[in-house]
Amino acid sequence: MKARVLMMVILAALAGACRHNEKRYELKGKVVMVEREKHLVTVSHDEVKGLMPAMTMPFTVVKDSDLDALAPDAQLTATLVVDGAHSWLEDLVIVQQTGARTTAPGMTVEAKEGDQVPNFLLRNQDAKQIRFKDYRGKALLLTFIYTRCPLPEYCTLMSNNFAKVDRQLQQDAGLYAKTHLLSISIDPGYDTPQVLRSYGAAHTERYQDETFQHWEFASGEQVKEAAQFFGLQYFPDKDQIIHGLRTVIIAPDGKVAKVYTDNTWKPEEVVTELKRLVQ
Repeated sequence: MKARVLMMVILAALAGACRHNEKRYELKGKVVMVEREKHLVTVSHDEVKGLMPAMTMPFTVVKDSDLDALAPDAQLTATLVVDGAHSWLEDLVIVQQTGARTTAPGMTVEAKEGDQVPNFLLRNQDAKQIRFKDYRGKALLLTFIYTRCPLPEYCTLMSNNFAKVDRQLQQDAGLYAKTHLLSISIDPGYDTPQVLRSYGAAHTERYQDETFQHWEFASGEQVKEAAQFFGLQYFPDKDQIIHGLRTVIIAPDGKVAKVYTDNTWKPEEVVTELKRLVQ
């Protein structure tokens, strides 16, 4: 009950927070998935003029009453509000309701703490094949992104958080040597090694001097299998990708130590967990 009250306080603060920088856009589309507990709705939407092309992606919905009215296949219009690092939908109107209210089905495979991670094969920013066993002996922090993700609180936030974790770990040479970061793109068709190299170097802010020895960016052969193993909802829609969020800490023995299923985790808590695992 306390957690629910806290969530509503946060959402109310988000809706009523300083709005002098907000921008508002008209959004039209079809509901694909409703995740009521997370206050998320995934929408296959038309072009949002002045912001992004037509695609399918999740949006925050603040009001419970709006979520209650949503169901898969419903046609809706809404106002997309973007204010700095936050965005959400307001003024939702259901144009056509063709489905019953439901929540997204759970994944049939979802890793739990203590599970052994398979030796997935990927290809990194240098077009080099990498496998999960390559990181045995180190605490591995990984997340799933794609470089074209337009909303600030999803892939961009994950990459910015990873940059903060990377900088904090650098302050302890011993800890830095015992940890590794890996960002996995779920858009292998677009996120080639060259694209990942450019994207990664920009986030580490080392640009042409980046060696990617501590934080790698990868995609390739078994991205889908890896995403499914960690319970990431991930499937194509037209030329875009529908996905949730998963950030995972893997212990030096190759077992799952921690799974974060949303974007509320903080770099400081992740660094603390990494320290615990390698001590």
